[in-house]
Amino acid sequence: MSTYITREGAKALQAELMDLRRNHRPKIVQDVAEAAAQGDRSENAEYIYGKKKLREIDRRILFLMKRLETVTVVDPSDRGDAAADKVFFGATVTVEDEDGKRSTYQIVGPDEIDLTRGRVSHRSPIAMALMKRAVGETVLFRKPSGEVELTILSVEYR
Repeated sequence: MSTYITREGAKALQAELMDLRRNHRPKIVQDVAEAAAQGDRSENAEYIYGKKKLREIDRRILFLMKRLETVTVVDPSDRGDAAADKVFFGATVTVEDEDGKRSTYQIVGPDEIDLTRGRVSHRSPIAMALMKRAVGETVLFRKPSGEVELTILSVEYR
């Protein structure tokens, strides 16, 4: 299954990668070199911690490089007018439940999830219930507390 990401999400991953390469890694390398110059490395906590931190940064850099090579960038604003009222990847969807409570979700890739901002994965149960549905449709969504009917009020692509 392909991993999708919005253009904004891809830019954020690229920015993180560049920040790690240009700022964080060189600083940690310098710290490790200074700690190594102090002598006995086996009991040097700064050296040991620095090497551990360097391994973590290198692991994250490798992950980001591989991730950016394998993701499929989808720009929600490229969606044609014919699908403007249907829910697809990248859509910002406003729904209303049977109690009149409104919620807004943006359907994004797994690297962009941020529940405080309403950003949910396209593989999440809520997104899967909403996908390919149109404004005005009512969908049945199963929550751990029971089933809820959600009516799609609006669909936007930003």
